[in-house]
Amino acid sequence: MQNIHSDKILILDFGAQYTQLIARRVREIGVYCEIWAWDHDPTEIARFAPKGIILSGGPESTTEPGSPRAPAAVFELGVPVLGICYGMQTMAVQLGGRTEGGHTREFGHARLALTSPCVLWEGLRESAASSPVYGEGESWMGRPTSAISDPPSANPGALPATLDVWMSHGDRVTALPPGFVATAATRDLPIAAMADDRRRFYGVQFHPEVTHTPRGTELLRHFVVTLCGCATLWTPANIIEDAVARVRALVGGERVLLGLSGGVDSSVVAALLERAIGEQLVCVFVDTGLLRYREGDQVMATMAEHMGVRVIRVDAAERYFAALAGVGDPEAKRKVIGRLFVEIFEEEAAKLADIRWLAQGTIYPDVIESAGSKTGKAHVIKSHHNVGGLPERMHLKLIEPLRELFKDEVRRIGVELGLPREMVYRHPFPGPGLGVRVLGEVKPEYVELLQRADDIFIGELCAQGLYDKVSQAFAVFLPVKSVGVVGDARAYEWVIALRAVETVDFMTAHWAHLPYDFLNHVSSRIINELRGVSRVVYDISGKPPATIEWE
Repeated sequence: MQNIHSDKILILDFGAQYTQLIARRVREIGVYCEIWAWDHDPTEIARFAPKGIILSGGPESTTEPGSPRAPAAVFELGVPVLGICYGMQTMAVQLGGRTEGGHTREFGHARLALTSPCVLWEGLRESAASSPVYGEGESWMGRPTSAISDPPSANPGALPATLDVWMSHGDRVTALPPGFVATAATRDLPIAAMADDRRRFYGVQFHPEVTHTPRGTELLRHFVVTLCGCATLWTPANIIEDAVARVRALVGGERVLLGLSGGVDSSVVAALLERAIGEQLVCVFVDTGLLRYREGDQVMATMAEHMGVRVIRVDAAERYFAALAGVGDPEAKRKVIGRLFVEIFEEEAAKLADIRWLAQGTIYPDVIESAGSKTGKAHVIKSHHNVGGLPERMHLKLIEPLRELFKDEVRRIGVELGLPREMVYRHPFPGPGLGVRVLGEVKPEYVELLQRADDIFIGELCAQGLYDKVSQAFAVFLPVKSVGVVGDARAYEWVIALRAVETVDFMTAHWAHLPYDFLNHVSSRIINELRGVSRVVYDISGKPPATIEWE
């Protein structure tokens, strides 16, 4: 079996909001990569043995004392280095150039003129019609990609004279380091890219990882595949084969317990472990009563009947509603829901014999965020629902088969494993479930109304071909009553809010501009079909300042 981790790229993170997007692009190309902090131990960087290094952007200024710098070892390993935005600036400063602030800032779309040839630009000699990461008509930050892309080149062998790119910077490189040449410029930026072909060091002031740089993926592909010489082994089939082999080697003949939530991550873990160890896997599905409409039955039908996974279903709705009675604070609700899950899970685990391992659906963004929290680089916006303390409490060894994968990779291997696509590509759902989509106190009658309203909303999105055009959509129950007229009679009933957003990384989001006729149809259905709802509203808040979820 091929070692899918042998050819790898290291991304050093300087705090940019797009760092994870760089990693996702590299992996979509088919090359394994990891994200480490810019101040990571240089000896570990050398031991990691990357075939190339990418320096991310960041919010700091290289003109300020004490601003982040790449370890000197980065430029001594003899591998290609690509600096993006701040990464280009720190490369310039560290190698003998100069940066300045106080010039015209560039944020948004810019037209880049290629002023000098360099090996990095050679990746653009292919046709501009190469498949983008996101399809024609899809949007990023609220703008269609087609609005800023160049038409296909009439001469696929020629370099383009200009590129549409996405800028986000204040400082700029004003003096090149020895050995470098300027390779691109914009109207306001004389040095928008630089290159030292001899040492294979490259810097670009724009962001090739975002879809607003239509040919950015071609540049990244050329860098990691051609310049760094990486084989494209990071594919769903290879990832599954590697994960199955590692699980079998780690677990041997011992039994594994998994808390199955019905979400994408735990479902993919279940399918993967089923393929790897079969009957050695036991799943406990705690039906909290806070899931989507009829979701508990769907989980059992998919996992137990279709996939052949052994699943123990625990109907715990009454316990959850009793525990949540009188609790209205969002953080308090999350803690109640998480604590009760642990109690029930432990109760069920105690009934099982010879369990040695606990499986969890930890994915790579969780690992990155956890590392950031430990170094003080991350802030807690809201607590997450997980079972992080269970391995120690239950004296079990921990196995996390997805901890190297981004969410989009988890989805792709889920389909490869045979899970239904409509299940794997469902929109994100919070760990505490509808407990944080019912504002204030959670009552059974509120949850029932919300489940039905949400089902109508999602069903109509699917029926009208809009579901895959938004990143996340859901209904929220508002604990306020509003006067309405239902069939000639005065009604004083509850309010349902609808929420739909478009986003790339869920760090920022724009509200989705759903058609008015569609919203009118959904509103009419909810009010007419659900006794107890008199008004439907649509949330047009972006993130920031709002979060995607209401609680």
